[in-house]
Amino acid sequence: MATWSEFEKAAPELAERVKASFDAHKHKFMATLRKDGAPRISGTEVEFRDGELWLGSMPGALKAKDLLRDPRVAVHNGYSDTSPEGLADAKLAGLAVAVPHEQHHLFRFDIREASVVTVNEEQTHLVIDVWTEHGGLKQIKRT
Repeated sequence: MATWSEFEKAAPELAERVKASFDAHKHKFMATLRKDGAPRISGTEVEFRDGELWLGSMPGALKAKDLLRDPRVAVHNGYSDTSPEGLADAKLAGLAVAVPHEQHHLFRFDIREASVVTVNEEQTHLVIDVWTEHGGLKQIKRT
């Protein structure tokens, strides 16, 4: 797993694109796993601070309970139909590591995968730039 700063060093251009997409909107979408294994989608916010990516949650929130039980998590950058032209569809997946905090739940995001999905200039296919902790950086084109 990688911290945000380790991911930035491994794939600087992709990290810059992911961060720009995440910074464009305050609210993101987070996927966690419920006790029965079913997916749960929740709204969330993230913070890039001190070379780390952070998630927070109010005390007792279901998404926090999910993460405390099973730390696997994915976050999508969010969407708005007023997004700047060319803004990418960015996703991160990894583990949420609980960090003690007095007022709320706090989690450090350890990154296993990062991706940015765009459409090529001719609008004929998707371009998926993806980094994984074991596979490094690659580009996938889908028509």
